[in-house]
Amino acid sequence: MDSPIFVVQDDGRFGSARSASGLLDEIPDFSSADAERRRPVVGRAIPRRRFTVWAVLLAISFAGLTARAAQLQILQGAAYRAQADRNRIEEKVVPAPRGVITDRNGLVLAGNVPTFILTVRAAGLPSVPAGADPWDLSRAQQARDAVLDKAAALAGLQRADIDEVLSSFADAAQDPVAVKRGLSYEAAMRIAVALPELPGFGLQTSAIRTYDTSALSLGHVIGYTGAISADEERARKDQGYRPTDDIGKTGLEETEESRLRGTPGLTTYEVDAKGRQLKLVDQQAPVPGENLTLSLDLPLQRFVEQRLNQELQKAKVAKGAVVAIDPRDGAIRALVSLPAFDANQFVNGIGAGAYKALADDPAQPLFSRAVSGTYPAGSTFKPFVAYAALKEGVVNEHTSFLSTGGIRVGPWFFPDWKVGGHGITDIRKALAWSINTFFYIVGGGFENTTGLGVERITAYARTFGFGSKTGIELPGEAAGFLPSKEWKLEAKGQPWFVGDTYHLAIGQGDLLVTPLQIAGGLSVIANGGRRVTPHLVSDVDGRPLPPAPAPDVPFDAADIQIVREGMRQAVTDGSCHFLHDLPVPVAGKTGTAQPGGSVQTHAWFAGFGPYDAPNLAIVVLLENAGGGDVYAVPVAKDIFAWWFAHGGAGDAAPAPNAGG
Repeated sequence: MDSPIFVVQDDGRFGSARSASGLLDEIPDFSSADAERRRPVVGRAIPRRRFTVWAVLLAISFAGLTARAAQLQILQGAAYRAQADRNRIEEKVVPAPRGVITDRNGLVLAGNVPTFILTVRAAGLPSVPAGADPWDLSRAQQARDAVLDKAAALAGLQRADIDEVLSSFADAAQDPVAVKRGLSYEAAMRIAVALPELPGFGLQTSAIRTYDTSALSLGHVIGYTGAISADEERARKDQGYRPTDDIGKTGLEETEESRLRGTPGLTTYEVDAKGRQLKLVDQQAPVPGENLTLSLDLPLQRFVEQRLNQELQKAKVAKGAVVAIDPRDGAIRALVSLPAFDANQFVNGIGAGAYKALADDPAQPLFSRAVSGTYPAGSTFKPFVAYAALKEGVVNEHTSFLSTGGIRVGPWFFPDWKVGGHGITDIRKALAWSINTFFYIVGGGFENTTGLGVERITAYARTFGFGSKTGIELPGEAAGFLPSKEWKLEAKGQPWFVGDTYHLAIGQGDLLVTPLQIAGGLSVIANGGRRVTPHLVSDVDGRPLPPAPAPDVPFDAADIQIVREGMRQAVTDGSCHFLHDLPVPVAGKTGTAQPGGSVQTHAWFAGFGPYDAPNLAIVVLLENAGGGDVYAVPVAKDIFAWWFAHGGAGDAAPAPNAGG
């Protein structure tokens, strides 16, 4: 039986036929032109203009899609691949152990202890896509607040603390930022359990600094580390610093940061959509920071701090400093500034109240007086003026002047400290008894003697290191100040008078020095005429550092020796006679400096020993304590005694160019 088929009739309706053969019999003949026009057609013709418009639009759309695809895949392909990798790959920074700092005996001054850090990554916190309706935005904000509030409660923080961190590191949305350092083990475990409910938060293991507390004055020397600030992180981002890093803030921790920091490691994991680690992709071990050995002697530092504190209490004052230096090479043995502070307070972030107490303390415990404090030198400046006078031929070792209690120039009288004077005085006696009259004359001149004048005094002072920084490896070192005629005219609108030179010659007036500068200049006299650079770091990872470079100044050894003899005479028969019974001979110079007004004088001492082969020079300062012979000399005596009792005398070696 033939299968039926469908056909289209003239009226456009579908019909059927019994069979294909039957249908053929019924098909009319369309061979004529008229029949051709009557052929049935399915569809509708599209006008040419409309077809052209649609074709152009289709071409433009296709070109736009092609351009967008090219932009996404070629121009921005790397960025999107990186974003995809960030979603698939997790990188964890492995902090490098910070280098350990020890004293010359191997005693640890700054070490590391393990700790936990709570971090937050802003990009991982609950958020809402751009363009969402207000209700979705409100719900997202509620979820975000709930996460932040819970994290703050678990870490023992205020919500505002986390908000402040997020605000400070707003441009580090993809990087973890430290929220809380020094978490206890118990707190870290509580947070670890809650982490699945704290999107954006994480726990890191790290290490924090711990500092020796047996000598709090080490805080001014070693300094401390703290959380990197947003500004510091941005400035050092190209050096690999991240928002979770610690960084040296003060002291050697700051200046030796590049050595101490080391190179962090990096562990890379592949993670799933929920951030769960699937496999280890790569691991780069951290490179520990370099260990530093200092020239400091911790037992000596402890003793000096305790002894100075006792004398400050006796004098009923709070501020003082001691510098103990090896004059042969500038190695610092003790560097004490009081009052001091415990550097451990700053490691995990000091509280606002505790910091305010330190900052508002009138005694300024955060201020390093030994390095940054500037003071009139008083009579500790006289040995340097004495050398200048000898070198310039103003006097020789036999020149003498009569001291009658002072000198008068016109209506002005410049007194000696002893009423009636000291009688016939040469340069050794002038140093031994700190006789002002002698230094007035050699400094500013009198009657038939032409003095050095301000220009030559300051020029020689510079050769000993005054008026500029010593170069010690500590931040905030002061340069001191050497006055001049030009400065006085510009600053005070007054000409320079001979009285100004008299004051300068005895270490008064506008002259300002640091205790460290006095120690550096004193080293030149102690070692026989050679500049050294005060320094603290003596060894890096077992590699001894070469001596720090110092200016090559041609000092006259014979003139230096005369000054040394005058300072020795100060001990045997002079203002430092209290030191004469030490088991090892020493030399010294007292100083009583007037800071101006009705304020009490500063007490100074500068000396060295053993006399024939010095290995320790000491500078002692007690602010506003009174006379140097009363308060500074006893401190120096006990420091010398301790040093010699603990092997200091045996550590001596002949000083270059030093006489007997």
